[in-house]
Amino acid sequence: MKIGNSSFHLTYCTNIHPGENWREVFANLKKYVPNLQARLAPGKPFGIGLRLSDMAARELLEEDTLAQFQIWLNLQNLYVFTLNGFPYGGFHRQVVKDQVYAPDWSKQERLDYTIRLTKILAALLPEEIDGGISTLPLSYKPWWVEDKVSCDAVFKNSSLNLALAAAEMVRIREQTGKLLHLDLEPEPDGLIENAAEVIDFFQNWLLPIGGACLAKHLDISQELAEAKLFEHLRVCYDTCHFAVEYEDPISVFKSFKAAGIQIGKIQLSAAIQVALPSTVQEQNLVIERLHPFAESTYLHQVIERNSDGTLHHYPDLATALAHLKQSSAEEWRTHFHVPIFIRDYQILQSTQDDIVTVLDLLQENSTCKHLEIETYTWDVLPSEMKMDLLTSIQREYEWVLGTVGNC
Repeated sequence: MKIGNSSFHLTYCTNIHPGENWREVFANLKKYVPNLQARLAPGKPFGIGLRLSDMAARELLEEDTLAQFQIWLNLQNLYVFTLNGFPYGGFHRQVVKDQVYAPDWSKQERLDYTIRLTKILAALLPEEIDGGISTLPLSYKPWWVEDKVSCDAVFKNSSLNLALAAAEMVRIREQTGKLLHLDLEPEPDGLIENAAEVIDFFQNWLLPIGGACLAKHLDISQELAEAKLFEHLRVCYDTCHFAVEYEDPISVFKSFKAAGIQIGKIQLSAAIQVALPSTVQEQNLVIERLHPFAESTYLHQVIERNSDGTLHHYPDLATALAHLKQSSAEEWRTHFHVPIFIRDYQILQSTQDDIVTVLDLLQENSTCKHLEIETYTWDVLPSEMKMDLLTSIQREYEWVLGTVGNC
């Protein structure tokens, strides 16, 4: 949906809903999206942030399935402007953990899957807006951190594959006039997880290596190829992820702008934060409060900040909890996408303030028009935080709309 008279398009990511094949995905869309539209924007166009697994993407491209979906969208006054191309396979009701990064961007399967997504988005995207596909931050850092040769190979092969994805988006723009971009999504323990690493990847890998590949593929100059990479390869700024990294939104926006890197999509999400206490009794209370969030489906990376500003990473919350009583850090932030409309969680808090800062920044820097609510952990939230899913999603929207109105 468009926010008032602004140029911002707001949606929620349908990775909330379990479903890996197209039949399941479409059933969830029909169940939830028209009801949300009726509650939030009756009679008005309503945007969808569509998550498709590789299986669903393949099925959607079979026979006339995509055309039939477009007919349904038109009848319902719905439109698709962004896709989530991060999780390739299963994402619910199974152990996901680090397999959410597989296959990574060094693999042909990741490129093929993303090309399918570009074809789908090009067919569904309305004429007057650009379309974005969020994707993983190349790979999972712990797989490669102790093997520099293999790590460099991942950077190189990822750059080549991303250049080939950009070539497809260049072709689509030439043939249809539609602008698509692929949005790399940094997150804790991703191969590129913070602003500095994103900029380093662009400058030292993507532009020189991917640029040469794209220049050869399109028979254009290196300079023009790099310009096209900047146009079609952007960043998905997830407010939870950057908050867990303790990165100030204002500084990140400035550094990306200075490096020529565009933000293609803002994912509105909140992490858990807690000030670490010093007494044993208070530590026990924090452990008790955090324990239900240490569930077995997703990775919940923890980054602690020490009094001198240094950071220490834990690969998952369950691992971190075993070290809490020995920690002398001041604060923990945990990669758990908690509801964004709640600030305080009894002892724990969320990084909601970072979302407010980003929404305020967008009033002055409107280069990114795509806003996507991404709270996908409803199924694994502690029981006292669960409520009717439709109402929960509605409350997320209403909080964002109210916050934008107050910026």
